[in-house]
Amino acid sequence: MYSKKIIIRYSADIVEQPIIYELVKEYDLVFNILKARIFPRREGVIVLELTGTKENFDGGIRFLKERGLKVEPLSKSVCQNPDRCVHCGACTAFCPTGALHFDRETWKVQFDPERCNGCELCVTACAPRAMEINLF
Repeated sequence: MYSKKIIIRYSADIVEQPIIYELVKEYDLVFNILKARIFPRREGVIVLELTGTKENFDGGIRFLKERGLKVEPLSKSVCQNPDRCVHCGACTAFCPTGALHFDRETWKVQFDPERCNGCELCVTACAPRAMEINLF
């Protein structure tokens, strides 16, 4: 099975269409909604973890793009600003996925964007604002 976290940005004219239903029905993808901001007749954003075969996943992503939705990996929107990070480790205590962790050799905070679910707890915990999350 293939699994990946993505961000889908909806335009106002697409927001009321059953896009996620189509991913399940036509592409046999399992979805987990990690975060969403969707309003009637307005632009929306949804963060999903999609799971299925690689072939079905790729087909589902093509379907979304053909419908005019903007799709990008979640990791593209979450980053650690190394110029701001003081490696205090406060963020590691709040990270539920282990995306933020200490490197035991260098004693520096490491960020693995593939493990990040975009929960934003690291932003709150980081006093120097080294974690930057721009989902919306």
